[in-house]
Amino acid sequence: MSLKLKICFRQDASEIVHNLKTSYALTKKLLQTGILETHPVSYLAVTTKTMQSTHDFMRVKHTRRACWLCFGGLVCAAQGFGLSSSWAQTRSVPIQVAAASDLTFVLSRLSADFERDTGQPIAITYGSSGNLARQIEQGLPMDLFLSADESLVMRLAHSGWAQDAGVVYATGQLAWVVSASAQTALDPDLNGLLSSLRGGKLAMANPAHAPYGRAARAALQSALLWDRVQAQLVLGENVSQAMQFVSSGAAQAGLVALSLAQASELSSQLRYVRVNSRLHPLIIQRMALRRGASPAAMQFYMYLQSAAAKRLFAAHGLGSSAQK
Repeated sequence: MSLKLKICFRQDASEIVHNLKTSYALTKKLLQTGILETHPVSYLAVTTKTMQSTHDFMRVKHTRRACWLCFGGLVCAAQGFGLSSSWAQTRSVPIQVAAASDLTFVLSRLSADFERDTGQPIAITYGSSGNLARQIEQGLPMDLFLSADESLVMRLAHSGWAQDAGVVYATGQLAWVVSASAQTALDPDLNGLLSSLRGGKLAMANPAHAPYGRAARAALQSALLWDRVQAQLVLGENVSQAMQFVSSGAAQAGLVALSLAQASELSSQLRYVRVNSRLHPLIIQRMALRRGASPAAMQFYMYLQSAAAKRLFAAHGLGSSAQK
């Protein structure tokens, strides 16, 4: 007796087999042994045989475990092609997340909680929102994008990458940070910032592609300090790198994300004050799901909108916003 499972694809079978990234070697072996049959029409037929005895089973030079491993490889590959059938879902493939670097601490916590509760692994790539958006547009394979600049999510929605315009998950805040040993009197309006540098460096994210860099520039302009600090600026590729400049002593002060400044992991190294929000435009942070993303990615996306996730965002200096 034989059981045939037919997997329908738009591409022809030869193209599908060629692109099975996660199980190419296993698929090739299946083809050679005859367990996997290819057809000129657009489907693959996977055949397993019910064996009458251990002797019959060994004749095909496979163990039950090997057969299931091969079959599992095909299931993973099928999921990669976007099949929605329940049998094609697997928890072995990580959800790919691109996230603004101000989320380093809070998102690591949220993803760990989600993985503990569901068993679903998550792989996170942190960076400046502008660089991440550009890489996604160039083909970076991501399931979910959490941006510190909502306009970038809108752009991806317009281009067709995102399934819709997504949702606002937080409003970012700017902080002025110095080393814990600095004697500087911190002020929300940045009074005393220039004199506190004492000829040293002021770190901030690059305004060319980092939302927190643009907020820092706006705050300095509002405080009439932008032109005066040009010679002392050191720009990080993202706001997390700007924070590293301060924590390592490479810069005497920094204008960075509050979510990084108040992280417990850095509390012994730094002092900070929240910059007056009137000095810079709101930092509206929006996230969106890739069009055709897996149910697992959708589940994580919804989890990030839960009441528990919102409380954790707020606790890390990323208050919620009523804007949608």
